[in-house]
Amino acid sequence: MDWLTNINWQAGFSDGRFFWIEWHFWKVIGWTGNVVFFSRIIVQWIATEKRKRVVVPSAFWWLSLVGTWLLLSYALYRRDSVFIAAYALAWIPYIRNLIIHRRHKQAHLACPTCEVSCPPQANFCFACGSPLAPRASAN
Repeated sequence: MDWLTNINWQAGFSDGRFFWIEWHFWKVIGWTGNVVFFSRIIVQWIATEKRKRVVVPSAFWWLSLVGTWLLLSYALYRRDSVFIAAYALAWIPYIRNLIIHRRHKQAHLACPTCEVSCPPQANFCFACGSPLAPRASAN
């Protein structure tokens, strides 16, 4: 326990430092990016536990996108080629997944009887059993 008494606690919380980290605008952007990017795992975990199956909600992709942009902006500020390369193109699949999620959600059919949203390939409402009107083909 001697190591605990040898820590310079005052230096860790003075001169603009908090837990020995020197804080400024860009440091806040970088740490916010880390927190946002990590929080996507918590969101996915909660959604999966709630449904008792693997689920990736759209909030996961939004948090990934915002976290990536914040971390990329911090990397550009730092001019760190390793982190710039890591985050420069990472946002592309996140946007693509958001587009796919939106299209899938819009393709759902509303049950005429109970107004529950049913999957696009369904012929009958899973909630009440009513037949669903087939969608007109775009062809």
